Amino acid sequence: MRARVFGRIGWPVSEIGLGTWGLSEWWGSLDETEAIRALQRAVELGVNFIDTAYVYGDGLAEGLIARALHGNRSAVRLATKIPPKNLEWPARHDVPVSEAFPEDWIVACTERSLRNLRRDVVDLQQLHVWATGWLSQAEEWLPAIERLKRQGKIRAFGISVNDHEPDSALDVVASGLIDSVQVIYNIFDQTPAERLLPLCRQHQVAVIVRVPFDEGSLTGSFTEQTAFAPNDWRAGYFQGARLRQTVERVERVRHLVRDEPQTLAQMALKFCLAHPAVSTVIPGMRRLAHVEDCCAASDGTPLDQRLLEQLGEHAWPRNFYAGAFV
Repeated sequence: MRARVFGRIGWPVSEIGLGTWGLSEWWGSLDETEAIRALQRAVELGVNFIDTAYVYGDGLAEGLIARALHGNRSAVRLATKIPPKNLEWPARHDVPVSEAFPEDWIVACTERSLRNLRRDVVDLQQLHVWATGWLSQAEEWLPAIERLKRQGKIRAFGISVNDHEPDSALDVVASGLIDSVQVIYNIFDQTPAERLLPLCRQHQVAVIVRVPFDEGSLTGSFTEQTAFAPNDWRAGYFQGARLRQTVERVERVRHLVRDEPQTLAQMALKFCLAHPAVSTVIPGMRRLAHVEDCCAASDGTPLDQRLLEQLGEHAWPRNFYAGAFV
């Protein structure tokens, strides 16, 4: 596993990290024993950055991480996220930050996550959503962050950007108030590379890439007949013609996989890692097979420039939440 520098914080972090939204009821049934084994295997293979959030099962994911890392806590950087108090995803830009992240809420949620993770300090605390205008209201949330840092309960602070709204974070990245940005970036959604990623590199703000597989489609495992469990949120995400459209576009990308035994998933991860601003990519890995496949992408062999140019032609701008899926 190769390492990268986590922005100006300077931590060496594995370029393949681990996202844990899948360790919740949102993705269908969960085998907790298998999930714990996957977490442990990822660490064995060199993964040292794990991202989670309280709302991933109302503490379930945080608790599974604590169980998996028992006796091996110092080897991993843990990041978690504070849910908005109004429980609105994505954040609405006309809502004041005081409704989403009041100071006492930030502190209480951090302390709750520390208990779930069985830690005295979390390496990275993040706001789970972000809206334009919240930088100008920093007096509402910044004192809580500074207080938690002084108390030694968090080491660094960042934000997770609304899905498909990378430019909403431009002002806060330039402000110097945050250490990291978490953003969707993949072969289909390449918009962060236009402005956000270059700005993060300029200001040495770490970039955590989430959804590198476009909610699973870029693993190549979907067909037009794929049926999601009723409690799998993707049953709604890929409803109607969206599944067919997605499968068709994935097949066009699949033909670009060149070097056996490289998989489509590995190519998708390497696409994300090709941008120099990216600190780590956090695919969901709740099964052992997922761990082996994803970690193998960190082999020191980047995609060549011609292939990157070809993948660049497969950008597919859309926003499920805004109804723009074209």
